[in-house]
Amino acid sequence: MSHDLLTPDEQRLFARLAVFRGGCTLEAADAVADADLDTVQSLVDKSLVRVREDRFWMLETIREFALERLEASGEADEMRRRHAESFLVLAVEAEPQLRRTGRKTWLERVERDHDNIRAAMDHLARIGDTQRALQLASAMCPFWDIRSHWAEGRRRLEILLKADDLPTLTRARALAGASKMATFSSDAETGRRWAEEAAALGRSLGDTWGTANSLFALAYAVSEDGDLTRAQGLLEESIRTFDDLGDEHSSLHASHNLAVICEDAGDRERARALHEANLLRARAVGDERAESMALGSVAGFAREAGHARDAVEMLATSTRIERDLGDPTWLSINLVRLGATLNEASHPDAAVRLVAAAEAYIADSALRLPPWAQQMKDQTLEAAGRSLDATAFSAAREAGRRLNVDEALALALAETTGRA
Repeated sequence: MSHDLLTPDEQRLFARLAVFRGGCTLEAADAVADADLDTVQSLVDKSLVRVREDRFWMLETIREFALERLEASGEADEMRRRHAESFLVLAVEAEPQLRRTGRKTWLERVERDHDNIRAAMDHLARIGDTQRALQLASAMCPFWDIRSHWAEGRRRLEILLKADDLPTLTRARALAGASKMATFSSDAETGRRWAEEAAALGRSLGDTWGTANSLFALAYAVSEDGDLTRAQGLLEESIRTFDDLGDEHSSLHASHNLAVICEDAGDRERARALHEANLLRARAVGDERAESMALGSVAGFAREAGHARDAVEMLATSTRIERDLGDPTWLSINLVRLGATLNEASHPDAAVRLVAAAEAYIADSALRLPPWAQQMKDQTLEAAGRSLDATAFSAAREAGRRLNVDEALALALAETTGRA
């Protein structure tokens, strides 16, 4: 279909739709490009726009031509402004939802428009609107965390923080997010420095919630550096503040980290009590993310007590939640935990398969396990290797790499409960 044969309305919309990266919904096309269904459908009928489910998109070669037409139209700056504003609104609306119940729906929504949000951030940074670029990047932190986009999140936030040092609430929130991204990326020193700046700035601005969130980030960074006493105090202050503000979900996640730190510090009774209480609280408020984290930790106590069946069932539930949320890191960690549980229950062949499934998933997702999970993986393989001959070990590892998540869970359940 020749572009010259399009009507003026079709030519205009064709050019405007090029501002979207990765497609868009009709609602977004209307908000940004003043699209109407009849004109969009006409472009679909002419094979210039494609439709899949509720999203419209262009082949990249066609989009490149449409971008040329957009630049020539004189509307490019206005379309990019409207596009950036639209996806800033989406990210800011999504951010608190990604910390509460119903994360899956919002995760999927943000995932579909991740490329559009990236384009919006790039545009805002390019025109020097760094405060709104920081606001957008900060709003994306819960998504980047769950989907393990730590390197991208850190890179984007670091560039923007260097470009804009205004002492605003936006900067404070962005610093806290950058701290978490750095610590998740195994740079606890940078994470600590950014979190301390975030907390000081938040306090000076009277941002109570933001200060509590910064203390949460700071606790995580200093715990990674081994200062468990300081981390515990920071988390207890953070939890009190979240509770005072009525933010049950943030309180739950800070309480999970407190339980982990208690465990690392050797206070296992308090750790276990906190994990069990967190599990009940998470289920009461419908926080599937907090439920998954608590289940994984409580399962560890069950494994150590020799209750393999209970541990596997809890880990299976946790793994299904992480699969549905699309969290590759914690899904991989749970597969390693399942392997360790099966090995301790005298199922070395299945243990190797589960750990190998985790290894394959890690490789496919280009991730690294945290040190404690890497150690658990290596110890499980070493222990299972002492129970299997070299041929059986290699065969189990090769078979495990081909397992998908559902098959891995079915294997673990079958070994310990007699059912799949």
